[in-house]
Amino acid sequence: MAEKVGSREKVAIVTLGCEKNLVDSDMMAHLIDEKGYELVDNPEEATVVIVNTCGFIDAAKEESVNKILEMGELKESGKLKSLVVAGCLTQRYKEDILNEIPEVDGIVGTGDFMSITGIIEESLAGKRPIFVGNPIFTYEDVVKRKVKEGTYSAYIKIAEGCDNACTFCSIPLMRGGFRSRTIESILEEARHLAAQGIVEVSLIAQDSTNYGTDIYDGKLMLPELLNRLSEVDGIQWIRLHYAYPGFFTDELIHTFATNPKVCKYVDMPLQHSEDHILKRMRRPGRQTDIRKLVAKIREQVPDVALRTSLIVGFPGETEEDFARLSEFVKDIRFDRLGVFTYSNEDDTPASRLPDHVDEDVKEKRANQLMEIQREVAGDRNSRFVGQVLDVLIERYEGRNDIYVGRTQYDAPEIDGEVFVSGFKGELGSIAKVKITHSFEYDLAGEVV
Repeated sequence: MAEKVGSREKVAIVTLGCEKNLVDSDMMAHLIDEKGYELVDNPEEATVVIVNTCGFIDAAKEESVNKILEMGELKESGKLKSLVVAGCLTQRYKEDILNEIPEVDGIVGTGDFMSITGIIEESLAGKRPIFVGNPIFTYEDVVKRKVKEGTYSAYIKIAEGCDNACTFCSIPLMRGGFRSRTIESILEEARHLAAQGIVEVSLIAQDSTNYGTDIYDGKLMLPELLNRLSEVDGIQWIRLHYAYPGFFTDELIHTFATNPKVCKYVDMPLQHSEDHILKRMRRPGRQTDIRKLVAKIREQVPDVALRTSLIVGFPGETEEDFARLSEFVKDIRFDRLGVFTYSNEDDTPASRLPDHVDEDVKEKRANQLMEIQREVAGDRNSRFVGQVLDVLIERYEGRNDIYVGRTQYDAPEIDGEVFVSGFKGELGSIAKVKITHSFEYDLAGEVV
């Protein structure tokens, strides 16, 4: 049998940033594997390294640049021949990367990663390829991905880009306008993932609740998508991320309440509680709308876990605003909460606003808010003690002789876990576990 093209090269993909980058990396991995290159996990073993970057906030940009420089040092070992940079950072700062980091041998933007094997070939041939065009890729024709062995949960990107124009956000500059995939394309990808042993899919988009309006005559199609996905053999859990509150309809709430495969988990980034801050952010609705929506969701889906993310230190946020935001968090009692300090992004309207907040004040407020949430989360978690919950078992920790998994109320990597004793089945299966202990973010229990 003839040797595949490129089979002598070993390729490592280093992924930074959000789940959307993970999806892009999986798709690049599939193309690289098809081409005949050998995929390796350890960059030190690789002759080609791809760094899939994030360019959203200052800390993420700094992490991306540091990782590129770290990978560039591997050229000194003699193994690394080509360093390719992909993702959001290249979409915004391609000239800076090429001019200031000579170790980089090629770059690819967010809309061109399907050309990754050609970029590798050109970079190995001594060229310095640049594939950064308009970020208009739709994922419509690409459903095959290579997920790592031993993975039981995967993200599916149901739309790309965003039209909401929040004043603090640079994502439209890096990912373009909002564009949905067809239901058929998403279903095909879900079947492909299920065939690889995936049992949980997490749906992601910049604005998931707006799904379908651009390609289905203005109709909000997320409820139908969730119901159709629940028919895919092998998929047991469907999780929804980044639900824009302005499009959270009664039909969608009904789907959460009635479809057993849809996780009772709502990830709805609210960003702030105070009306004048929301207006400055150009966010939809006001605090009274948020409170009504949260009350309606909890009334119709009583066991729901609510997750949100908030920004502290937005330009114009006073101590009084932050105090009211803190009271809002205590009052609503979110199950899960992420806090970000405002990052001043180039070319965004918020960067031109007056009354910016000092960095040390932002950090102090973020820490105070997370301390409030730590107590709330621990109290919310305690309600599960004595209950029998479904737990997706994902790994075994031999040192402690215990299995570790998650409930439907916890998203992979960002939320808590369940430490399970008495499990005898296969990894990737869902077990009935009686919860015996609760902690601030995690649980422990025994198989029944």
